[in-house]
Amino acid sequence: MADEPLVQAEEVVEIEDAVEVEDTADDEDYVIDGRNLTKVYTMGDNEVRALDGVDVKIKRGELLSIMGPSGSGKSTLMAILGCLDSPTSGEYLLDGEPVHALGDNALASIRSKQLGFVFQQFNLLPRTPAIEQVSMPMIYAGIRGRKRKQRAQKMLELVGLGERMDHTPAELSGGQQQRVAIARSLANDPAILLADEPTGALDTKTGVEIMALFKRLNREEGITVIIVTHDVEVAEQTPRVIHIRDGLIERDVINETVVDIDPDNIPEH
Repeated sequence: MADEPLVQAEEVVEIEDAVEVEDTADDEDYVIDGRNLTKVYTMGDNEVRALDGVDVKIKRGELLSIMGPSGSGKSTLMAILGCLDSPTSGEYLLDGEPVHALGDNALASIRSKQLGFVFQQFNLLPRTPAIEQVSMPMIYAGIRGRKRKQRAQKMLELVGLGERMDHTPAELSGGQQQRVAIARSLANDPAILLADEPTGALDTKTGVEIMALFKRLNREEGITVIIVTHDVEVAEQTPRVIHIRDGLIERDVINETVVDIDPDNIPEH
């Protein structure tokens, strides 16, 4: 998950009509509250500071993107926010509870109950039908068979795959596979969904469809959605954009002209 330690020189692409975020909420309004987060990797005699004192607050029900070039620290930040890793120093409060010093077992329990993950490479089992893929997180959560199957069916219907429940990945398009992955991420009813380059392996039209699905889940289900990306066209579709570079937050802006793309207006390839 961690970014490559060597920062590549890349052009910063600004989003037009964006204004800096102002901190006006009370602490209880934040589902994510990271304070002076650092992450330091030791490589031989050298220390690499993947994060170098990051403060980040995210309100419940927000839709936002974390944007930066390769090596910027964005994936490291996602790993910490998603309780996949712990900071070297700093504090992290998840839904008001401090989690920065918890052990692996406690973090695994939090991930299972409160967080969902979507990745660029769909991470599906090649010979397993969609309904079983979606059921797997519920097995580890101790949800019994009948309830597990009903929940998996409901999640696949939610992402538009009600007619593809018994299909394996080889029988699904790339976009359909990502929808299965999204349904799987929703299996345990998480409050927060973290997506790492979720459109990176998809063509333009399918990527827009997946972004539309994230926006619908945020709007209709109230899920906090955090999208990590290097793609300005993805970031333009979210109301808030956090720009990160060299392990620091460079800008945190409200996007006043959110781009709303209709997938039907994009030609098939």
